[in-house]
Amino acid sequence: MKPALSIPAILLYVCIEASGQTSDSLKYINLEPYDFHLNYLKDETAMLVDVREFFEYKRTRIKDAVNIPSSGNLDIAADTLDKNMALLLYCTTDYRSIRVAREFAEKGFRKVYNLTGGIRAWKKDGFPVEKKRRKGAKAHGRKG
Repeated sequence: MKPALSIPAILLYVCIEASGQTSDSLKYINLEPYDFHLNYLKDETAMLVDVREFFEYKRTRIKDAVNIPSSGNLDIAADTLDKNMALLLYCTTDYRSIRVAREFAEKGFRKVYNLTGGIRAWKKDGFPVEKKRRKGAKAHGRKG
């Protein structure tokens, strides 16, 4: 009889855990790099947002991303952006972008996406990044 009693307890636990996740998933959606990239390409209103600090963004970033640092005043950014646009957020590992995703969702943005694993996962999955050019390096051609 003990196994019969534990099944309802397990089901209750699973339902409670799932209900906790549902509220977060309604606020923003975590996406793996492939799906993140696909959503960016297919949504005409999409804005790719790098929430890392400027020095990190300047060093390496996903092409077409704008920099809105998580340490800055997100209220000003939220007030200037259209709440109907899709925001695709990332940072280094996804720690900061999850926090920013929650904040933008709470401010009324309805399409908020977070890159699971951040730019590290993006690069690991083979997606390209833009890097800061070295001073004195020539883009094309030969010397002389």
